[in-house]
Parts: sequence; C-alpha cells; structure tokens
Amino acid sequence: MNNFTPRNFIQNIIDEDLRQNKEVKRIHTRFPPEPNGYLHIGHAKSICLNFGLAAEYGGLCNLRYDDTNPSKEDLEYVDSIETDVKWLGFDWEDRKYYASNYFEKMYESAEELIRAGKAYVCDLNAEEIREYRGTLKEPGKESPYRNRTIEENLALFRSMRVGEFADGSRTLRAKIEMASPNLNMRDPVLYRILRATHHRTGDKWCIYPMYDYAHPISDALEGITHSICTLEFEDHRPLYDWVVDNLDLGCKPQQIEFARLNLTNTVMSKRKLRELVEQGYVEGWDDPRMPTISGIRRRGYTPESIRDFCERIGVAKANSEVDISLLEHCIREDLNTKAPRVMAVLRPLKVIIDNYPEGQVEELSAENNPENLEMGSRKLPFTREIYIEQEDFMENPPKKFFRLTPGKEVRLKHAYIIKCERVVKDEKTGEILELHCTYDPQTRSGSEQSGRKVKGTLHWVSAQHALQAEVRLYDYLYTKAEEGQDDNDSNEAEMVLNPHSLARLTTCLVEPGLKEAKQGDRFQFMRQGYFCADLDSTEDKLVFNRIVSLRDSWAKQGKK
Repeated sequence: MNNFTPRNFIQNIIDEDLRQNKEVKRIHTRFPPEPNGYLHIGHAKSICLNFGLAAEYGGLCNLRYDDTNPSKEDLEYVDSIETDVKWLGFDWEDRKYYASNYFEKMYESAEELIRAGKAYVCDLNAEEIREYRGTLKEPGKESPYRNRTIEENLALFRSMRVGEFADGSRTLRAKIEMASPNLNMRDPVLYRILRATHHRTGDKWCIYPMYDYAHPISDALEGITHSICTLEFEDHRPLYDWVVDNLDLGCKPQQIEFARLNLTNTVMSKRKLRELVEQGYVEGWDDPRMPTISGIRRRGYTPESIRDFCERIGVAKANSEVDISLLEHCIREDLNTKAPRVMAVLRPLKVIIDNYPEGQVEELSAENNPENLEMGSRKLPFTREIYIEQEDFMENPPKKFFRLTPGKEVRLKHAYIIKCERVVKDEKTGEILELHCTYDPQTRSGSEQSGRKVKGTLHWVSAQHALQAEVRLYDYLYTKAEEGQDDNDSNEAEMVLNPHSLARLTTCLVEPGLKEAKQGDRFQFMRQGYFCADLDSTEDKLVFNRIVSLRDSWAKQGKK
C-alpha cells in the first residue's frame, strides 16, 4: 500500500480508532486459514490486506490455523499455506499459531458460560436444531433442554469431553435469543461431538469448538485489534461480539468485513476446488489451470504481479466481480521488462532457403529484451533450413494477410527478407510439407543495407539447432457463468467446465539457448505470449506453460 492510493474504508476505521485511542496501542491483524485445502487467489487478497495493514501501521500480523475440524484437515495443507504466504513476500516471523493451541482455554471458557447460565447442553440432533431455529420470517422455538440446571449442564458437558456420548448426539449451545432477527443468534452451537484424529492433538479431544466460538477467542488471546473477515461473516459479527463480551479474555478485537474476491471465469469455493482434484478433472492442487496460489505459481505468475493485482482491485464493502483480464494485465506488465524474448515455433512448418549456402551457419545478434536493453543480447544460429509457424503461411490469403504467401516477401526477425517460391504438398492428402524460398543477402537485420521494408515479420528457428519441447496452452477452466447461489463457502456464479482448457503441443521447437532454462524461468515467446518452464521440465525434456497471451484487452479498454 502506498501513500498515493486512496484510503479504503478499513484504513479509515483504523485511523479513527487510533485518533480516539480506543485502547489500540499497536495494530495487530491475523491471517486465519483453515488447513482443509490449498489457498486460492481470493486468499491472496486477504493475505495482502492483513499483512499489508500491519506493515503500513508498524504493527504485527499473525499466521493462525483455524484447525477446529479435524475430519477435513491435513498437514499437507499446512505446509502449502506457509509456502504460499512466503512466496507472496510476507513473513509472520515467530507468530505462527493454531486454534488448537487454545482448546483447553476454550473448554474452560465454555464451562464459564455454563456457570453464568449462558450455555447449555442440548440433545437435539442437527436436523432438529435446524427445525427449531425458525426462519427469517418466523421466530425459533426453544429447545426442550434449554432450561437444564447449571449443575446438570456442567456434568453433561464434562461427560461429552470424556467420550461418553455418540457423535452428533449432543451439542453445547449458547443461550441467547430464539426470537432474534439474526438466525446466528438463535442459540448457536458452540461445541459438537466429533471423533476424529486431529493432526496436532491426536485423539485427546472428541469434542471440538465451532468456528464462530473458536475464532473470537483465538483473536482475543492473541491480542488482535482488528479481525478482518470477508463479507459472509457480517451476520456473524453479533455472535463474535457476544463471545468476546461474555468472557474475560483481556482483549476485545473489532471484526471488520470486506468484500471477497470474485473473478470472471473462476470458481473459488474450496469445496469445489477439492472436488476438481479428487474427481480427476485437474492434475492436482497445483494444476496451472487452478486458481490456487500454487497453481498460479506453477503457471508462471510472479508474486509481484499478484500483489499489484490485489492493490489495484482495492478493498470494498459490496460484493462485485473483477474481470480476470485485469489479473492477466498485471502479469504482462510485470514481465514486460523482466522476461527475455526468445523464439519458439509451436506448430512447425519447414522452410528451405534454396539460395542460402548449404552447410553454412551464421550467427545473428538479437536483443534479449527491447524494453530493457540492460538485459543484453544473444546469438542465434541461422541456416538454410528453418521452421516457421504453420499459421504464418497461406496459399490463398485474405486481404491484409501480411505473412508469407506464394510470391510474397516477409522479414525473418533478426535475419533476412525471404520470398516464397514454391509449395511442396503431400500428393495424397494435400497437406503442406515444406516451403521453398529465396532470401535477399543484402537485407540482414542490423546491416547498413537492411533498410528495405516489408509489412510482415515472422519468428523462426534453425532446423539444425532447434530443441524439441512440449508446450502446454491453458485456457480458462470454466467458460460459462449463470447467476446462482452456492454454499456459505462461496456466493458465486455457477460455472461450466471448459473441455478445451488444456492443449498439449508435443512437437514444438525452441531456440537452442533454452537448453539452460530452469524450472520456473519465464520468457516471452515472440508473438505467442509469456511462458514458464514447468516443474516437469528437465535437461532431457523441455516443458513450458503459457502464462498468458500477448493480447491485453484490459489495457486496450483503458482500464489501467
């Protein structure tokens, strides 16, 4: 966040809190992921916001795992979360916590609520609790177990802890108001019985706190001043405040809600993303088509581009949808001066230059990045046989086709002007096998005699020196959106899977310098887009992912 960015409403709230000295001495935020899946681009917004606010105000930001549901949690997710946060450029230092750190304190606090007559053990099952809760138009009904004595509630709750009851047979509920207009305040469940091995506490517990109970307690115990949540928790804020107000925890955090990130052509429900992985629609959480941070990283996005994107979209109170082309614009802008330009032919068509000396290898000079001349230049081998893109040649072209056609000239980038003289086809299929061309030796790029102009410029590779590579072209994982309502983990449009979200091209040819490409290295394939060496890439097999095409619709629309 910089001084030239307009202040968002959260900054205004914090500024006012500091002015009024509302017991706020130092701003303290937290990023509280659930370790039940990989983080996605929406979490990146929250990470940048929470760590960014702490940095702006000279405060602190904790990393805290909300590990209150062991049936869906795994250490794999814990490790992936830490990798993602660090990759984005943030550091929690020694402030890594778990909600499970506070299980004993949460249990003690629950007994405190029971003794104060503010919590009771209920024997209704989950379906009955929903029925008793009522609707938005009708008040709820009190549980028949609501008026148990304090002594009976304490005894039952302690029996729940030691495992005397079956899963789902009893809950601990807050005693608030069954006629409340806010359904979250109609005697919400604080604890449920759940026999599941926890990744940190093992089988010590068979009762686990609900998120709405565990979260405010964790915040208060860590001294969090501002608990930044997404907008779906706005209706839960009265319960957050009720927990904090009815327990002596030494701190009273303030919950503030902001609009979650919704991207066009993108689903960001962790439940749905898990289904994609488990049902084999993608090749894992880090599949480059996935909106997970690990998928985005593998595809080739930079942390700088993600932070820039999160700053550009800002922080709002109302839900809205961001065009994914803005995210693509940010990576193009970041790589424009960073990524070396190289030549790669994705669908090769052989060209033989008949009047070029056989056996001759010429080294041509090519700048690595015209937008950043400090990146220097490289040498490209040029020979009698080269490859160009199939789409760069047409026998019967339409008007304004300025690439190679019979009898017409084009320039080869960094090389010469060539003219197509003859087309060789397969006699049976009519498929074009090769082109025979001539070149003008006086038109070498960079020479004093190279001033002759032609309209088309093509990229190419030397047939003798090119390296074979696999190139993976990614499209949006989802293509069609219809208005709909998802579960409380997502309030986004329903999408349709795109059957053409991945194209593997296995006969691509790239210039020889890419033999040194390491996993994660990024390049601009001239006229093709930005690409990244994939994790599958080795010295013996080059594999590149297309990060994004060169076309930037966002910039063209003036949406910078």
